[in-house]
Amino acid sequence: MANPNGSIFKRCGCREPQTRRQLGNSCPKLRRKNGTWSSHHGTWHYRVDLPPAADGRRQEARRSGLPSHDAASAEIKHIQDLLAIPGSDSHGVGQIRTLILDALKAGDPLPDPAVVKERYRRRADLNPQITVADWLHTWLAGRRTIRRSTREGYEITIRMHLAPFIGDIRLDQLTVGHLDDLFDRIDIRNETIRRVRAGKDPELRETFKGQKVTSDAYKQRIRATLRAALNHAIRIGLITFNPASWVELPSGKRPKALLWTTERVARWQATGEIPSPVMVWTPAQTGAFLDHAETRNDRYYELYHLIAHRGLRRGEACGVHWTDLNLDVDEGSLTVRWQITQHGADTVMGAPKSDAGDRQISLDTDTVTVLRHRRSRQNAHRLSHGEHWTDNGLVFTEPNGAPLIPDDVTSHFKELVTAADLPPIRLHDLRHGAATLALAAGADIKTVQELLGHASIAITADTYAHILPELAREVAENVARLIPRQKTAPAIKN
Repeated sequence: MANPNGSIFKRCGCREPQTRRQLGNSCPKLRRKNGTWSSHHGTWHYRVDLPPAADGRRQEARRSGLPSHDAASAEIKHIQDLLAIPGSDSHGVGQIRTLILDALKAGDPLPDPAVVKERYRRRADLNPQITVADWLHTWLAGRRTIRRSTREGYEITIRMHLAPFIGDIRLDQLTVGHLDDLFDRIDIRNETIRRVRAGKDPELRETFKGQKVTSDAYKQRIRATLRAALNHAIRIGLITFNPASWVELPSGKRPKALLWTTERVARWQATGEIPSPVMVWTPAQTGAFLDHAETRNDRYYELYHLIAHRGLRRGEACGVHWTDLNLDVDEGSLTVRWQITQHGADTVMGAPKSDAGDRQISLDTDTVTVLRHRRSRQNAHRLSHGEHWTDNGLVFTEPNGAPLIPDDVTSHFKELVTAADLPPIRLHDLRHGAATLALAAGADIKTVQELLGHASIAITADTYAHILPELAREVAENVARLIPRQKTAPAIKN
């Protein structure tokens, strides 16, 4: 190399007044009167000779517009570190020379020597056309019509799982084997987390503190995200094969909803055991909860009543407007048109979760009465706050008229359940309870699907159909208790 250490100089864009010739490094403003460089005029440049091309032509790396002499020196050192990676391997030297020149031509940062060294060690392409991580970020940036919550879910999946494990693989070289390795590593991580939780690896406690096991259902979401991104790459001709369509995973079926039967309540009271992530109250338990909230004149009582009776999602209930309601006793109805979703500390008013979520549902007489009471309570708040009242047309608001924060509604629900001494359920399970009440009243699965705004009847059937036998027995026992008997029935003889 003719000039292995490179040269560093300072230039500016000033021109000679008469000839308009650029002064370059001869501009008098580049130096102070004492001969030192001015920090307010001009920028730093460097030039480094690279190994010659295969035909012997001279190759030179140069960059302009750097802010300091130190920045130029650091880039020269960066280039020297890159050129040292292949040693005497002429093919590797040529690859790295091309890598450097391509980055400089594009105005991009020079590649990380540590990354290039690892790629060289693995005999991977040192200058991949596009990596999986690059494509995932490009694909996500182009998804302009998805919801904010959906985008955030994709971003988390890409950042936590896909980019760290397969992000550096060239897109057109991704295989089913790479994805098998990805999910094997997730399984290893899950096992480590379980061992740490069991106290078997205390030295790893801080490393895995607060981390959760990746469930089978979430693995399916990881695969679905990758499959969608790769399908788009196929559509625009970047690849011809989608390995995410062929990797085998556990089914990740949604958890079955279970009824809080007398036996399960007793078990929970004795051991704290909750038999399923999705638990549903019996009609009697739901009634006990609503009685407790009404007796306390709870500020969210009417909202909880609406969810329990008509199965709205949390955000849908928070987003109900007065203009969405018909509170005639004989023709009560609600049109679900809005929902308030929460993103960290922010809340956003938007359309329902899906087209099926935009629906009209009938209101029973009791619910109409409760909502009329809600209107009276809100009018009292409006009068008491005067000019400080926020009029946004919402049914459920804070006392000053401000929209509810969904997370606050959830937190308060948990406190209320505990105070009512009822077996625990999530606020979303109150919506499941509405489906259970509808089934107990004789509604078919299709009717319940439309009530809840499910996009597919399969979701409704998969979640609720197996509750029917338990619910039927609960109802049968309640009916039996209503039949008066004078004496105990005789024992059945075999």
